[in-house]
Amino acid sequence: MSTAAIFRTTGAALEVRDDVVVDPPQRGEVLLDMAAAGVCHSDLSAIDGTLLQTPDCIMGHEGAAVVTAVGEDVTRLAVGDRVVVSWVPKCGECFWCTHQQPNLCDRARSGMGGTMLDGSTRASAGGRPLKQMAGTGTFASQAVMSELSLVRYDVEIDPVEAALIGCGVLTGVGAAMHTSLPMQGASVAVLGCGGVGLNVVQGARLAGAQQIIAVDMSEQKLELAKQLGATDTVLVEGRSPVGAVMALTEQRGVDVAFEVIGLQATIDQTIQMTRRGGEAVLVGIPKMDAEVRVPAFFGVVLAEKSIRGSWYGSSDVDRDVPKLLEWYAKGDLHLDALVSNRISLSQVNEAVDALRRGEALRSVVTYG
Repeated sequence: MSTAAIFRTTGAALEVRDDVVVDPPQRGEVLLDMAAAGVCHSDLSAIDGTLLQTPDCIMGHEGAAVVTAVGEDVTRLAVGDRVVVSWVPKCGECFWCTHQQPNLCDRARSGMGGTMLDGSTRASAGGRPLKQMAGTGTFASQAVMSELSLVRYDVEIDPVEAALIGCGVLTGVGAAMHTSLPMQGASVAVLGCGGVGLNVVQGARLAGAQQIIAVDMSEQKLELAKQLGATDTVLVEGRSPVGAVMALTEQRGVDVAFEVIGLQATIDQTIQMTRRGGEAVLVGIPKMDAEVRVPAFFGVVLAEKSIRGSWYGSSDVDRDVPKLLEWYAKGDLHLDALVSNRISLSQVNEAVDALRRGEALRSVVTYG
């Protein structure tokens, strides 16, 4: 039996129950004892309806775990291995994987529907099958996942910090290092200094950005952004931050601006504060009706601005997870500062509410 937090309907509290049955792993799958799971803003987006979600789904997609059993044809993992969960599988065979875009792997479509890669489910409660968010479902003490969604690690690291790598850190650091224009010597603005935005700050610092402007409504988050590498901060107090960013860049705008919130207003502001010839990178998850609003001639052609999306930080998990762990071991990548609270699974709804209020960076569920 597993204890899990289950999504039932949009906006409702997650249902935490301890009678979840987990079936044995099938071909290419492993059984995991979860060690830690981060409560991410994408979980809130799914619960509140910004992201499409299906009922009867175990939530959570960011985590660290230990392999306890393996199915047939598992070749990369063994019992006892410690793993980081990747909510985008990497098959290594599809068009995108073979064209250096594994973050767009074709196999991820099954996971986005909440099933295993073969379209079936491995968990149930009260006789009803349960799906798993992004094919992972880390808000559970035990879970079956595809080995394609897991990356083994050997570095000595607290599972609470390892859990963050699989979503918030890869997404944020990756957006700065892999999605955007080269960072060396660049001026950068980061709109939104939550769990992902702070990792954009870290990624820009690690990649050599000269000026990193952190923009947020929270003085506490801006202070943390300075500790992680921001050179300037803009506290948003009821008006657009575009003017403040322009003033910090001699009225040119920044080379690269990152939107890490997903709001229509901040998407617009991100594009506006990008200099001519610069790039706006959209990282945050917007509502389905949000738009990129910019005049084609004056805003793009004449200004030579680029607007790019960033999905999972344009990451290659096999390349990037070991690199991030290496930087952590050297002290270059900071993870402990990103953890707001360590909680039990029974407190997961309180953590979700804290995200709604903008009060937390990452609450992390610990198991065992």
